[in-house]
Amino acid sequence: MRAVRIIEKSKTEIVEIDKPKLKSGHVLLKAGYVGFCGSDLNTFRGLNPLVKLPVIPGHEIGAVVEAVADDVGSEIKPGMNVTVNPYTSCGNCPACFNGRPNACEFNQTFGVQRDGAMSDYLSVPWEKVIADESITVRDFALVEPLSVGFHAVERANVTDVDTTLIFGCGMIGLGAIVRAAIRGAKVIAVDVDDNKLNLAKLMGAHYTIHSQKENLHERIWDITNKRGADVIIEAAGCPETFLSSVSELAFTGRIVYI
Repeated sequence: MRAVRIIEKSKTEIVEIDKPKLKSGHVLLKAGYVGFCGSDLNTFRGLNPLVKLPVIPGHEIGAVVEAVADDVGSEIKPGMNVTVNPYTSCGNCPACFNGRPNACEFNQTFGVQRDGAMSDYLSVPWEKVIADESITVRDFALVEPLSVGFHAVERANVTDVDTTLIFGCGMIGLGAIVRAAIRGAKVIAVDVDDNKLNLAKLMGAHYTIHSQKENLHERIWDITNKRGADVIIEAAGCPETFLSSVSELAFTGRIVYI
């Protein structure tokens, strides 16, 4: 089968590798769509310190179940549209014991510490498969990045009385915007791209701020009646937004850095 492999900095190739065999407790998937994440881009650029090259990238997965091992429950059937939880958890480290398997000390992520999903087929433990026949294969590839933003809103305990500001309107930030809006919060989206800000409005943001064209502090001060934001979710990953998250926060506010 075919696979995309990053073999060294700034160099990829399409290779032929063996199709995975269906093992006990596993599900064989035919890949439909695989997102190319910012972490994959950093791997390509040689900027991901966790990666050992060569590696097959890809952890944002939309696939169709090809085959199911005999010892897998009947809830997963061939032909189902699915995505995959691309992380591992050991069950024994402090994070796992504390109910935080997403922060497992020994996690191995697809496309980082192990080969990812950018291939024709992949075999995964059935517990990692998430199926929903109402979601298309294409849309399933968006579930993992959106869920990161959802998780940030959960960690921040956003409620309907909170003014929530999100720095960065990429896929992760949009996930935070959607979830905060669903929770009833007043949502402020900040970015330096008008197209992303327009999309943020469509996804539920009540206010948008172009921080290179507008005075960020004055706009936030005006929107919040000189209080600052109750919750700030930093999804841009820049030193400037890291510091602005502190300076624009209301007293007793909460910040989540993704």
